[in-house]
Amino acid sequence: MIARFPGMTRLARVVCMAALAACVALPAAAAPAAQQAKYIFLFIGDGMGMPQRTAAEQFQGKPLVMNTFPVQGIAATDAVDRFITDSGAAATSMASGVKTLVEKIGVNTALKPVKTVAEMAKDRGMKVAILSSVSIDHATPACFYAHVPSRGGYHEIDIALAKSGFDFFGGGDMRDPDGARAKKKDESYQPLGDAVAIAKENGYKIITSKQDFMALKPSDGKVIAWNDWRQDAGALPYQIDTRAEDINIAEFTEKAIEMVDNPKGFFMMVEGGKIDWACHANDAAAAIHDTLVFDQAIQKAVDFAKKHPNETLILVAGDHECGGLTLGYAGTKYDTDFEVLGSQKISFQKFDAEIFKDFQGDFDAAKALITEHFGLKFEGDAKKDVLVLSEYQIKLLQDAFEATKMGKKERDANEETYVLYGGYNPLGVAITHVLNQKAGLSWTSFSHTGVPISVSAMGAGADKFTGSYHLADIALRTMEVMGEPGKPVIMESAAAAPVAVPAAVAAK
Repeated sequence: MIARFPGMTRLARVVCMAALAACVALPAAAAPAAQQAKYIFLFIGDGMGMPQRTAAEQFQGKPLVMNTFPVQGIAATDAVDRFITDSGAAATSMASGVKTLVEKIGVNTALKPVKTVAEMAKDRGMKVAILSSVSIDHATPACFYAHVPSRGGYHEIDIALAKSGFDFFGGGDMRDPDGARAKKKDESYQPLGDAVAIAKENGYKIITSKQDFMALKPSDGKVIAWNDWRQDAGALPYQIDTRAEDINIAEFTEKAIEMVDNPKGFFMMVEGGKIDWACHANDAAAAIHDTLVFDQAIQKAVDFAKKHPNETLILVAGDHECGGLTLGYAGTKYDTDFEVLGSQKISFQKFDAEIFKDFQGDFDAAKALITEHFGLKFEGDAKKDVLVLSEYQIKLLQDAFEATKMGKKERDANEETYVLYGGYNPLGVAITHVLNQKAGLSWTSFSHTGVPISVSAMGAGADKFTGSYHLADIALRTMEVMGEPGKPVIMESAAAAPVAVPAAVAAK
């Protein structure tokens, strides 16, 4: 009996039934295979939340490269033991696909080492580059090649770097290559050797000058390169302070692409680490300049992808937000003026370490320094010139100047001064706070915050990164795009087991 389809002729009904039968009889079409990438870039803006990206874009006056990517997702950042994460737990998630405890580097909650996407890439015959604008053994870069129970174990991390076999390291230097730092904190500590010497024995070429850096060729083999001037804690200078003879993160990225490009592909992690450091200090201008040079580094990857459009994946994400940056300030209501930030000529770090370090004058003498380096004016008509300070703002700066006369330990132990200045030079913080507020920006913290972060993707496999997920899923989905199963891999070999770190060394 033929089913009834009102309005159809008998012939039409027969044809329809035949078509339905054919659909039932035919096997379902196989789902298309996930697109794989030969070249994978992971850009991590440390401390770079949505406000940091938007502020940089508004200051620049045109879209950031990362914000033009066709795929945009959002990622939660929480660690297992704390809602507000640190870079160790966050980067371990992004590198290995597991949620873990704060302060940990490349290990799970049981302190078992977990294989990173960089190590997987190396095992597949791909080349690997790890870059950072902070020390190359800091938490974020370390999570891609080291497996230790504390981010403070710099010596163990440096030794792991020297033994990694990765092809290119660039940015800041090593904090404790010979174990002297750890030994100073704990006389019983036994260093594991000299990481620089071990690196050389393993075929690495050490580069410390821009001239030698720019002359590098792929035939030079494995390289560890760092900028000659490390401004603070082994890091590159803030971009706002960078000189012509310095190597910035965009230049490191461009050279790294040249050095690791090969027919088998590569994995490259690039960290904009000083975005985070500037946000810890509530210095919006310094954070913006570092975000912009980070975006220039992303452009280098985009330029490469244009030559390999079907084989390249570019990912950009923060690991957490820092500082609680808000785009809006009670004192400016609905107004913003990002151009105001252009009056700042140096970072808080340069002001504290070079300009104000040995200052012996009174507040009146300090005014000239504030005007010269930050553009704030103590005289004039505030209605006609936004940089002219109000009496209230001058009082904020004067109070901060007086607070600089307190010892750091005394300030940090005092709840009021810590909440106001976060352990930094009070005058430097007050200056950037006032300038930021004039731009219509404000801060809620000197630490990380727990808000989700943006994830941007383009290229092969980019569609995997749409939607909402956790930082750990970035690693798992990257594994799949690389051609690996999207699941964490526990490393059971004795050589990969985490090295015990003395308690004294475990501190940041």
